[in-house]
Amino acid sequence: MIELLILFELKKTVLTMYGVSKEIRGDFSVLTTPSYGTIKPALRRLEAGGFVKTQKTMSSGGRPSTYYTITEEGVNELKRLIVEPPLENPIQFLPMARVKLACADILDKEEQMTMIKELKTKAESIIIDAQNIMTFKDLSFYPKMVFDNLICEYKNFVSLLEGFENAGSR
Repeated sequence: MIELLILFELKKTVLTMYGVSKEIRGDFSVLTTPSYGTIKPALRRLEAGGFVKTQKTMSSGGRPSTYYTITEEGVNELKRLIVEPPLENPIQFLPMARVKLACADILDKEEQMTMIKELKTKAESIIIDAQNIMTFKDLSFYPKMVFDNLICEYKNFVSLLEGFENAGSR
């Protein structure tokens, strides 16, 4: 997810590592707040992959600053990361799906609809799995409440996706 967030922010403007962190926090703080310890190695991986390039300059205070810029390959990678199939792990699915939806404006309408359909299919699968656990297992009070809440959360997410589908079909 961190690579997607970094590339999304760099698509908007050239940034330092601090700027990348600040922009991610500003745009996605309710979804994730990555640390410098996460951002720095991700920037290195993206640079090694040719998705970002760096330029070193001296700041007005006399300190060296490194600025990061997205490359054309980086734009393509950003789109690939947004449209790639959803994660199988239900714990990671919903946060990642929300980030992808928040970044979907850079995709064309067909890519958006494909992504939304894949997310909806996976969310509906998770709902069915949770309903099956509630139906076929003898759960105590707390697990029942947790699974019931999970089902509600995913049903709400499916409703959101259906809203995007309806808006996209106009």
